[in-house]
Amino acid sequence: MSNPVVVRVDLSTRSYDIVIGVDVLDAPSSWQGIGAADSLALIVTNTSVAPHYADRLARTLQPLFAEVGVLALADGEAYKVWRSAELIIEELLRRGADRRATVVALGGGVVGDLAGFAAACYMRGVDCVQVPTTLLAQVDSSVGGKTAINHPLGKNMIGAFHQPRRVIADIAALRTLPRREFVAGLAEVIKYGVIADDSFFSWIETNLAALLAGDAAAIGYAVECSVRIKACVVSADEREAGMRELLNFGHTFGHAIEAGLGFGNWLHGEAVGCGMVLGAKASCRLGLVSEEQALRIERLIASAGLPVVTPTMSADRWLELMRHDKKARGGTIRLVLPDGPGSGKILPVDEGLIRSVIESTASAP
Repeated sequence: MSNPVVVRVDLSTRSYDIVIGVDVLDAPSSWQGIGAADSLALIVTNTSVAPHYADRLARTLQPLFAEVGVLALADGEAYKVWRSAELIIEELLRRGADRRATVVALGGGVVGDLAGFAAACYMRGVDCVQVPTTLLAQVDSSVGGKTAINHPLGKNMIGAFHQPRRVIADIAALRTLPRREFVAGLAEVIKYGVIADDSFFSWIETNLAALLAGDAAAIGYAVECSVRIKACVVSADEREAGMRELLNFGHTFGHAIEAGLGFGNWLHGEAVGCGMVLGAKASCRLGLVSEEQALRIERLIASAGLPVVTPTMSADRWLELMRHDKKARGGTIRLVLPDGPGSGKILPVDEGLIRSVIESTASAP
């Protein structure tokens, strides 16, 4: 993509722009309107991302703020916990940050969730700018204001809605992303095609090789399409009271995988990819989609390099974890399921069917 693309999330006084492009991380136009000469910016990142981008981003922010600090946390889903959020808040307190401070989240979904959550809590809310450096964060977690930390009984169970001031998605930052992390991000891209736009799903099928080869134009288009879908949904349902739940396709199964195996053993996108396979199978058994459509979803997920066979975990353990899902109602598990090409719905699902789908997928060759 030659020129930056700007997508607007329309939320009245909480509206903001998502800037997508190559080398937009330090472009002055990306930061227009951000900062104050007498305030602090705290860049929250991790030990993997910091060597690549922290100094570069700090130099960009120095003319905009009175003080710019950097806090590099340990890397990994296992660190998305209370203590990490406390470290961010302690750093803000140590630097004397007031309500005009801005927290800048530089990293993937874990950093974005932690920094956003800390920003939501500090002095009852300070500004946060999301600068996602993973594909998954660029297409999904950086947009929409959902921030959280994990609990041993469930993923993202402690959190807040706190919309960012801006999202700056630099496609060039994906060049330093490990292959496994990039592939994991494709799960969220595929998700949008399954539940929201079948023409986009077809485009992914056709252009998967270019995406996997790191083609910047293809990746930029995938990020833009994904973000436009999410921005539209978030604008209509900011706090997940209805249609925004559709964006959780694959996540009820996926979160159970992450919690059951221990956070960090499977990447989030890997768990969601496998969860989408399970969801497609459940949808087929309920007569919502054809067997061919379910197989089409599974083929694309497998072709992307994502897991399609469930990990070793008893069905009872699966169900125990899935009952803690935020979409559950009165102990009844509710799933987002495709109900046609590019369409989805959420409905209660019998635990016997869930058990059967899990067991059949675990025994797949």
